[in-house]
Order: sequence, then C-alpha cells, then structure tokens
Amino acid sequence: MSRVLIVDDDTGIRLLLTTFLRRHGFQTLQARNGREALDEMRAGNADLVIMDLMMPDVTGWDVLRERGRDLSLLRIPVIVLTAMNRNQVTADVAGKRVSAVVGKPFDLDTLLAAVTASLDHTDLPAPLAA
Repeated sequence: MSRVLIVDDDTGIRLLLTTFLRRHGFQTLQARNGREALDEMRAGNADLVIMDLMMPDVTGWDVLRERGRDLSLLRIPVIVLTAMNRNQVTADVAGKRVSAVVGKPFDLDTLLAAVTASLDHTDLPAPLAA
C-alpha cells in the first residue's frame, strides 16, 4: 500500500485529502509545513508527496530546493498543489522533477489520476506534467 504525504498548512485540505485517499486504498501522513515534510521524507515514510507551495516557516519552494540537493529525496515523486497561477508555477518548477502541478481549487478525480500516474512511474525519472 503506497504512503502519500499530504503537506499543507490548511487543516481542512489535509483532512479532505486524507479521507479521499484512504478511501482509494492509500495510507496517508500529514505535515503542516515544509520542515515536517522534510522530516517525514528523510525518515523514508513517503512514497509520494502532495504539497502546497505557500506555507509558513519552511515553504514548499524550500522543500523543492532541498530535495534537489539530496538524491534520496529526489526519488520521491512530488505533486504540487497550489492556488498560485498554475501555468506560472509549472514554468517555475521546470527542472525540479515535479510530477504534476494541480491548481486549487482542485478536482479530486484529477488529483487521484496524478497520484496514480506518479506512483506508476516511480522507477523513471520524474517528468514535469501539466
């Protein structure tokens, strides 16, 4: 069973995604910020990360930078979940091996498809998916 780490400072979004993904057979973990996310990722607790970019303390951008410097973290697929302009974020994360960028508000089925596709391709270099 795949373990999905949900990283967002919004409790409601974390709870919604936890409930939804568990119904679809995934184990879930939660982090409120990038510092907690990095701790979980370094501990080997996540097969996939769904992460907001704009969070207090350590942001999603910080996590992406740190991930780029650590090959053990780079193997974990990341889906960016953002309220920012999706096209701009997609351009900004190019080269950071992000599996997908999903805009907020998001469609749960679209997010589920991104999760499934990202996990199906963990043995390949993580391409940027729009």
